[in-house]
Amino acid sequence: MEDKSTVFLFLDQDQTPIAEFLSPVNFELDTRKMVDGKHELKIISKDPTGKEGIRIIPFEVKNGPAIAVEGIAENAVVDGIVPLMINAYGKGDQKRFLITGSETPQSIPAWIWILLIGFLGWSIYYLIRYINLVTI
Repeated sequence: MEDKSTVFLFLDQDQTPIAEFLSPVNFELDTRKMVDGKHELKIISKDPTGKEGIRIIPFEVKNGPAIAVEGIAENAVVDGIVPLMINAYGKGDQKRFLITGSETPQSIPAWIWILLIGFLGWSIYYLIRYINLVTI
């Protein structure tokens, strides 16, 4: 029987491993129990002679509800009263996707209003010109 390397998995700065395996191994990291934010997965491998190899993999967990804010940007300079629109919604899980509440409401951009007013103005102008041609 051949000797195999032992693999230790550490999460963030924990001193105790979350798992210990003989390589090769397939492992599923359950992020549902982790808080949202940046994390580190540290993998330490020890071969039968005692030599160690280390690999650190940074990753970010985003299991919680998404938060959309309109009315203020990051690092913005503001004064007075600032109207905000805040929406937070969860995506459900991998077996069930939530449609209700998943959409993020946003105000209509100014360029859409300009196009709409321009089109309505052109429509009224065209209608008046058409009525004048019919009555002549």
